Amino acid sequence: MSDILNHIEENHKETQRLIGLEYEHLQQLLQNAERLHHEKQALLESKKVRIIAGGGGRKGSIPVL
Repeated sequence: MSDILNHIEENHKETQRLIGLEYEHLQQLLQNAERLHHEKQALLESKKVRIIAGGGGRKGSIPVL
């Protein structure tokens, strides 16, 4: 975490003065930003073109009985 976020975590009452948002609103904003980031990462991962198909590679050997 950055120094600013550490300071805000330690001093909840100064949040309004520092960034103009109440602490609860800041927490909600951060949660929404993280959720949106994860959704965008998942979308990018789903659109990724794979050169090598999944499940490829060396197959395991069959044990001899």
